[in-house]
Amino acid sequence: MKITARTVRTIIIYAAMTLLGILMLYPLMWMFFSSFKTNQEIFGGVGLLPKEPVWDTYKNGWKGTGQITYLMFFKNTFLLVMPTVLFTVFSSAIVAYGFARFKFRLKKPLFILMISTLMLPNAILIIPRYLLFNKLGWLNTYLPFIMPAAFACYPFFIYMMIQFFRGLPRDFDEAATIDGCNTFQVFMKILLPLCKPALFSAAIFQFIWTWNDFFNSLIYVNSVKKFPIVLALRMSLDATSASNWNQVLAMSVLSLLPGTILFFAAQKYFVEGVTSAGVKG
Repeated sequence: MKITARTVRTIIIYAAMTLLGILMLYPLMWMFFSSFKTNQEIFGGVGLLPKEPVWDTYKNGWKGTGQITYLMFFKNTFLLVMPTVLFTVFSSAIVAYGFARFKFRLKKPLFILMISTLMLPNAILIIPRYLLFNKLGWLNTYLPFIMPAAFACYPFFIYMMIQFFRGLPRDFDEAATIDGCNTFQVFMKILLPLCKPALFSAAIFQFIWTWNDFFNSLIYVNSVKKFPIVLALRMSLDATSASNWNQVLAMSVLSLLPGTILFFAAQKYFVEGVTSAGVKG
């Protein structure tokens, strides 16, 4: 069989991509295998496989510190993340629907104002937000995460969904209106089901960002019983800085699983949503 230049080029590209993928996955693989190593092995080299495996790291690490186990920390994280994700997706979709489908006074200035908030760094917003949430009595609760999501305070997702709505033909709206649907029914029964890719993309992004949000969690949550997983891992480092790094790595591996499972479960919609959100129909 004759090997063409195109075949050789394809083989080289795939080999380079495979090598790059292995290099990117190596830190995660090292973290997983290091959860079975002793401290001496962890800090003694970068080898992948443990020489003397420690099999009880996950069991002991799950016990946490004090009287609170990681079951409570994972529960707290889901209580924080899930409402934030659901409110973000729904509120952003409603606002995007209004910008994409309706004409109203001050539409352009409001749209510019909404987009301009993307330019504000978090360092500028953190102090006024903290003062506001303190006045409202929301500190040491999950409301500083949930309430901004409920009122569509994430312009990135709004803009992404606006682009997706603009790609849907207006014929759908007109046909539904002729059949007797009002504006809200058109949104809920016709357009929202068609926006699954954009909704899944927003949900995955917000899930991962909120799940890994250490800075805001550290500022707004100060009770150990309400700690999400990111603060629990940091607390474990404080409590076990001289030993049991394998347990910290074991819990870090478990903390990666929900986001990884969600990404691969919704990968089809995620890729479609990201690629189509930037195309205006």
